[in-house]
Amino acid sequence: MARPVKTPGVTPRNPERTRERILSAALKEFAMNGFAGARVDAIAQRAAINKRMLYHYFGHKEGLFREVLRLKMTERQAWAETLSGDPAESLAFWFEAACKDPDWVRLLEWEALQEADRKLIDEENRRAATARGLKRIRQRQARGQISTKFDPRHVMLAMRSLTMFPAAFPQLTRLIMGRPVSDPTFQKERAAFLKKFAAAFQRPQHRIS
Repeated sequence: MARPVKTPGVTPRNPERTRERILSAALKEFAMNGFAGARVDAIAQRAAINKRMLYHYFGHKEGLFREVLRLKMTERQAWAETLSGDPAESLAFWFEAACKDPDWVRLLEWEALQEADRKLIDEENRRAATARGLKRIRQRQARGQISTKFDPRHVMLAMRSLTMFPAAFPQLTRLIMGRPVSDPTFQKERAAFLKKFAAAFQRPQHRIS
């Protein structure tokens, strides 16, 4: 069978790679300007495609935002399933994840500013993902890894606050710590602090006399 003839200077189409480029460009644009301020033109330019192709893959700006959210939630769901459930491990892990992905943190901040009082895009799926996270916390309580004295919802909120706050408010972090969030020494110290602080979530160990 004859091989396909390659036209010099023409790159074969790769739909999956094109989708990845669009989603990466969209995350950057949404992180910089929020959903309301993001421009499809800018996303297309950043992804090195034309707008018609973007609409072909995702339909409209909301569809693209929805897909970015689902991609990031799927990614985090996969990470969560690999963790042991020990708060000392999970707090340090999610802090490091936030430091490595500031675009995701900024996207959530923009959403808080622009959409907090309205129904969120893809809210049903996001509620379902949150419910799965709460189920994992209850399972860890049943295994004795987290104290049953705490409401799982407050545990989740406290853990997200502890791990995301430095990346979400880098200016306050710098004022308090004297170092930027990107500083490796700060990140190392914060991870060590979280591993120690995790004891606050755990079930007290009673001495046996």
